[in-house]
Amino acid sequence: MSGSIRVIGVLGSPRRHGNTEMLLDTFLKGAAEAGAETEKIILSKLSYSSCKGCNACHKTGECILKDDVHPAFELMISADCLAISSPIYTMGITTELKGLIDRAHYVWVRHYKLKTHPLPQDKMKLHRGYFLSTAGMDRDDVFSTAFPMMTALFNIFGFSYCENILAKNMDGYGGIAGNPKILTAAYESGSNAVKGILAKEPCKRT
Repeated sequence: MSGSIRVIGVLGSPRRHGNTEMLLDTFLKGAAEAGAETEKIILSKLSYSSCKGCNACHKTGECILKDDVHPAFELMISADCLAISSPIYTMGITTELKGLIDRAHYVWVRHYKLKTHPLPQDKMKLHRGYFLSTAGMDRDDVFSTAFPMMTALFNIFGFSYCENILAKNMDGYGGIAGNPKILTAAYESGSNAVKGILAKEPCKRT
């Protein structure tokens, strides 16, 4: 479907076909059935190093490390909607996702230091970002450390941070299949994301 809405999911879990991927896949299914093209980036399949903190990118906007983050970032920038997913391990997002966010520093330099962001400000408002996460523990603060990092990631790429879709107490539920309400919520969020983009409606953070 040329010219259709593009929704990119990013799987930050090193575990395949687990709770987090099921939640992400349900969001992507909702988006696809609302008419979007969907694609999933599986971080555990990529090869990339951590940021070296050399700040070489401050001069050129280019990262000196040549690895799989570059095509992944180009795909993410091309999206109309980003769905970032990670389980919570020891009260934080996974190493795979945190490493990806750190490597996005050169994208921040391009967009905000060198002022070469490819999107006009009005179009950035229509680009939607969603955070999907699972956690074994039943604690109210179990996701708290993830939110500032998601804010940073969506700001770097020029996406409005629209919604968190959070599934805690996975140990109590015996896995995400034991909480069908959150899967329904993920499906509806994916569908509504596409409908909102098509209607050119900026999202309201929920």
